[in-house]
Amino acid sequence: MVFSTIFLCFLLLQVQANASNLQTYMIQLHPQGLTSSVFESKLQWHLSFLEQTLSVEEDCSSRLLYSYSNAMEGFAAQLSETELEYLKKLADVVAVRADRKYEIQTTYSHKFLGLSVCTQGVCYKSSMGQGAIVGVLDTGVWPESPSFGDSKMPPIPQKWRGGCQEGQDFNSSSCNRKLIGAKFFIKGHHVASSPPSDTVQEYVSPRDSHGHGTHTSSTAAGASVAGASVFGNGAGVAQGMAPGAHIAVYKVCWFSGCYSSDIVAAMDSAIRDGVDILSLSLGGFPLPFFDDSIAIGSFRAMQHGISVICAAGNNGPTQSSVANVAPWITTIGAGTLDRTFPAIVRLSNREAIPGESMYPGNKFNQATKELELVYLTGGQMGSELCLKGSLPREQVEGKMVVCDRGVNGRSEKGQIVKESGGAAMILANTEINLEEDLVDVHVLPATLIGFAEANRLKAYINTTTDPKARIQFGGTVIGRTRAPSVAQFSSRGPSPTNPSTLKPDVIAPGVNIIAAWPQNLAPTGLLEDSRRSNFTVMSGTSMSCPHVSGIAALIHSAHPKWTPAAIKSAIMTTADVTDRFGKPILDGNKPASVFAMGAGHVNPTRAIDPGLVYDIKPYDYVIHLCVLGYTHSEIFIITHMNVSCHKVLQMNKGFTLNYPSMSVVFKHGTTSKMVSRWLTNVGSPNSVYEVEVTAPEGVSVRVKPRRLVFKHVNESLSYKVWFMSEKRREGRKVSSTEGHLTWLHSENSKYRVRSPIVVTWKN
Repeated sequence: MVFSTIFLCFLLLQVQANASNLQTYMIQLHPQGLTSSVFESKLQWHLSFLEQTLSVEEDCSSRLLYSYSNAMEGFAAQLSETELEYLKKLADVVAVRADRKYEIQTTYSHKFLGLSVCTQGVCYKSSMGQGAIVGVLDTGVWPESPSFGDSKMPPIPQKWRGGCQEGQDFNSSSCNRKLIGAKFFIKGHHVASSPPSDTVQEYVSPRDSHGHGTHTSSTAAGASVAGASVFGNGAGVAQGMAPGAHIAVYKVCWFSGCYSSDIVAAMDSAIRDGVDILSLSLGGFPLPFFDDSIAIGSFRAMQHGISVICAAGNNGPTQSSVANVAPWITTIGAGTLDRTFPAIVRLSNREAIPGESMYPGNKFNQATKELELVYLTGGQMGSELCLKGSLPREQVEGKMVVCDRGVNGRSEKGQIVKESGGAAMILANTEINLEEDLVDVHVLPATLIGFAEANRLKAYINTTTDPKARIQFGGTVIGRTRAPSVAQFSSRGPSPTNPSTLKPDVIAPGVNIIAAWPQNLAPTGLLEDSRRSNFTVMSGTSMSCPHVSGIAALIHSAHPKWTPAAIKSAIMTTADVTDRFGKPILDGNKPASVFAMGAGHVNPTRAIDPGLVYDIKPYDYVIHLCVLGYTHSEIFIITHMNVSCHKVLQMNKGFTLNYPSMSVVFKHGTTSKMVSRWLTNVGSPNSVYEVEVTAPEGVSVRVKPRRLVFKHVNESLSYKVWFMSEKRREGRKVSSTEGHLTWLHSENSKYRVRSPIVVTWKN
């Protein structure tokens, strides 16, 4: 009955919005507003702004979606343009932002990262993350998944103030000692979206109807599940990065996307509930911080000691596409594993074309029969892309169909081929995807091949009278390929809004990741697919983000007093820049740049004990924003701090943010820059570190002092670095080079505190 009432209210809101042509806005207020003192509660204060704005006969509470007090001070409401213009002028209104839609950025990885043996090392020192609470903002959770079982889990931490919100097919008993919290935030989505079609099943509750949130939550802190696989592929133990940590799920993403009003409401709740880590596998394109709700909410979370981990985005390899770039956020790109699922195309001329696939599993470790190859082009139906209705049955029945990637989903193409009578499929990468290897749990025998191989295959088809092929499936293969490398889709830096901070911060496993999956969905996510599995494979920075969220939980559990900046520093300064063969991490066929991999690939074994950390106080970010040229009002919107940048800069001349990486920009013919850093000893007392520098090409680098002597644990020492451009860069408007600076422990070789350097000339 309660659920029915809520649902009817949502429908009424939606009808009202459509009828009145209203739009959702987030109204940010002054936290010490002069008008607030006359009201008994924040909610009453927030409603008063609507009372002043709307007509007398209208119930203002019907327009209010959310009242915020932790992630920001303010509320979300539906307003017409006329009402908005009036409300903007009211006292204590700081900023107004239209609701913005964000997108989700979509077993073996814990072993790949060295987290499989817990008798020693990182998970032993951190008790596998016990006591830490990871908050996940995503599409919800499938609580019955074995990854959320609470066997051997400790009691719920006393500090926890959250709860388990009931809703459609979800009650309080769905939570346990592993999944300690679950809430849903739908109001922004409901008023902005048309009703879902009959084919879309959406639970108005924390229950996951898409699978993405179940996958990411289990990746971060899922319990250890033996015998996990996807129809025999990738068989082994499925385990999150921090299997001893607790999970709190905040459902903010629905069939049409994730709205900022819902996201901020979830962050507001998570801060109040007491999470230690916030994991957001969602984002969009780069925005100025004062217009970025995730950046604003994350700043408040950071002030409360919460580490915020975000996906860098899937818009690679486009330069400057990285999202979630605020320096108080840890921004994660995606890398590959050394696990492959070979599915080789064997042509009738005895040539072999390498590919990858998860069909049909290890139990069919053999080849399909030889079939006629067909690649349909030239029409207006999108036949080369295998779009719905584009494949004439008489041309594809019983044949192996070649489909170019793009427009529709990879598994969906296979379903269309199957419905059209095709017997098998070869997915062909285009120039956009190049040699990217993403596997799927296909509904028919299928494999994916790279761009170069696709050109070779098409040439064979076009020059052969009777082209035929078969697919030979090779099961699961580990350790034979170079890894990690940067994923083709992973968004790249530099940040267009904040080039003074190198982003992404690090990369983590994000390609072909096996993790938990709902039982109401096929592993392909297709409605036509009747198969079911507790696990499936997904790729994206959505997958790499929760890896680091779980690792941050491990570090927090081992060092509960560390700040979010110290945790980020530990992750960045210990990252790997070489692959499993000791060679540079690749981006395609060339060594990865810092704009692709940041500080490198996360290494949790070293991050738990980094030796030294670069710490940052919340007010340091305010000074940094002044240095970047943000205005008084913009800084207030971001930080809720009232500062005079003129005074701040006078008192902090030469200030540089104590970031673990160094990004130096030479503008308008300047040839020298000085940056300062300070390091805190979190290793052993009486430690001596000496600096080692690989200078960027065209730049001379001087460090003073070159030796740091720490007598005590938690002691901090500073150093300065001078960068001198050896000559002015002419020609291109922007050019850059990179190097690195490393502090080496004089006696303990495991302590190597490495900072990447990038120098950019802007003419």
